[in-house]
Amino acid sequence: MRNRTILIADDSATMRSMLVAVVEELGDYQIVEASSGFEALRLLPRENVDLILTDINMPDINGLELISYLRNNPNYKNIPVFIISTEGSARDIEKGKQLGANEYVIKPFSPPALQQLIRQYLS
Repeated sequence: MRNRTILIADDSATMRSMLVAVVEELGDYQIVEASSGFEALRLLPRENVDLILTDINMPDINGLELISYLRNNPNYKNIPVFIISTEGSARDIEKGKQLGANEYVIKPFSPPALQQLIRQYLS
């Protein structure tokens, strides 16, 4: 069985490395990193992605546009997507969920809670 692949899309290198560390603690996952929504879209056809963690505020294509694209594309519409963002208002969360995010995690987040969510979706 192949390793599950998690795509992390965040324009902050610090946040990406923190998320990579959280995922690596879970064990055998392949991690693909994108520094923008545009880069995430370029990587999707090349990688067999099982889960996406995305920020909202990114240059070019933001996280909400990324989710909107994924949900309207038959190849990607069933990939679970978690928004990980500092935007934590009820309105932001509602909008993310309406667009099709499976989970909405507010920064700063609890690594064990995020790991639990990842396990839930990928087990």
